Amino acid sequence: MKVRDILRVKGSTLFTASRDTALQIAVMVMSDHDIGSLVIMEQDKLVGILTFREVIAALAKHQGKLDGLQVHSVMNQSPLTCNMETEIDDVRRMMLVDHARYLPVVDQKMLMGVISFYDVAKSVVEAQDFENTMLKAYIRDWPEDTKKAVN
Repeated sequence: MKVRDILRVKGSTLFTASRDTALQIAVMVMSDHDIGSLVIMEQDKLVGILTFREVIAALAKHQGKLDGLQVHSVMNQSPLTCNMETEIDDVRRMMLVDHARYLPVVDQKMLMGVISFYDVAKSVVEAQDFENTMLKAYIRDWPEDTKKAVN
């Protein structure tokens, strides 16, 4: 299974912000849309990602206040990315090693979507469920032995 398979099912709805967006506005967008990340774009180019991890760190650093902060001051400026052909096993490994919960999907410098740890876990569970169903059907339809035991 590849990243393109996840995006095909998930869809490619993207929520983005610019570097100069007020952090409070970005947090409201994330909350309103129940999303854990915003891709930060500048002139159609991926320049960072804002996730709840960066927001919480900013809240802790600024005693619970986001007044006057802009996205660029807290965003991850070098997000880990993958492409449409990346294998899901590779994505899982990348996410675990780098503690990344969100991965922008970039194909030939074009942002195609974002996949989350949840999206990856869901696809793996669905693939395993399908495989289990197929194995159970195969076992249930196991052909009887046509050769009789000779005594």
